[in-house]
Amino acid sequence: MRGEVDPQQPLFSYVSPEARVPATHPLRAIKAKTDDVLATLERTFDEMYSSTGRPSIPPERLLKSELLIALFSIRGHRLFCEEFNYNMLYRWFLDMSLDAPGFDHSTFSQNSERLLRHEVAQRFFDAVVTTVRREGLLSDEHFTVDGTLIEAWASLKSVNPKAAPAATLPPDDPDNPTVDFHGERRSNATHQSTTDPEARLARKGQGKEAKLCFSGHGLMENRHGLCVEVQIAPATGTVEREMALAMLRRQARRGIRPRTRGADKGYHCTDFVRQLRRRHIRPHLAQVAGRRTPGLDGRTTRTVGYALSQRIRKRVEEIFGWCKTIGGLRKTRFRGLARTQHAAYLVGAAYNLLRSSKWRAAAPVI
Repeated sequence: MRGEVDPQQPLFSYVSPEARVPATHPLRAIKAKTDDVLATLERTFDEMYSSTGRPSIPPERLLKSELLIALFSIRGHRLFCEEFNYNMLYRWFLDMSLDAPGFDHSTFSQNSERLLRHEVAQRFFDAVVTTVRREGLLSDEHFTVDGTLIEAWASLKSVNPKAAPAATLPPDDPDNPTVDFHGERRSNATHQSTTDPEARLARKGQGKEAKLCFSGHGLMENRHGLCVEVQIAPATGTVEREMALAMLRRQARRGIRPRTRGADKGYHCTDFVRQLRRRHIRPHLAQVAGRRTPGLDGRTTRTVGYALSQRIRKRVEEIFGWCKTIGGLRKTRFRGLARTQHAAYLVGAAYNLLRSSKWRAAAPVI
């Protein structure tokens, strides 16, 4: 018998979002772990807000919204606020009923600025790493470091000489002027972007085009491939090794002193190997053919541990691959180092929650 379509909608509904989300939905494990992490930041949230005035958007919902933006590859706050009005899954994840009003995109962005001022994203990322460490999913022995380029939210047309430019004719199109920079030699020493002055011209390798970029750096734990550190810095020629040592010092302040450090050929230099040896860390670095480096010879490269590190270190590309394609970090949606770093912490936290929740859900019940 053919069914009928009833255009008359009921006036009341008694179905909750909790009943609509399947028990096996992957967001359930992520939500449970996220709520545990947010409970540890309760004191931080209390210090951010005044005890008087009009109630604001709860910081827990702001952070969980940023996780949804990363997990579902949403372009930005405006699109998320639009989808939130009709997506029951998002409302369930944020512990909001169907009758609760949605977010205005401008108010949502203004409240997110408060998280940036109080460095909440970094604390949230560190709390996720601490929670995963308590579950026994992280070791303190073997790590891998790597770097990548993140395109800035600025056009090459915005790159102008730092000195006062000569007087030119009015542009043919003020909104999108024609810029002829062919034959002009541009470098970071003489030119700068007017849209994002902190972005730098960089390229992936020889023969590649130069783009306005930031450099992203990740520190991976080799046991389960989780990201324990993520940093954004200006794109320079030596920033990979400098940030690798900076992340190593930050981990040392937490009492974590690894035994080995894996990396690709970009880290194969005498000074970096000397710095690792000084900290009693074995450098499991990919070697540049024909380059001899004191501290990185056959006594290290012929061991089983070195071969294992060289095989596992490639997992760090999975972190960058997910953060760029799913998390939206291929090209940042923000201007400046601070806002890009804020977004990187949130995307890194989403990656760790996603991976660790799978192991937690698959763990046998004893």
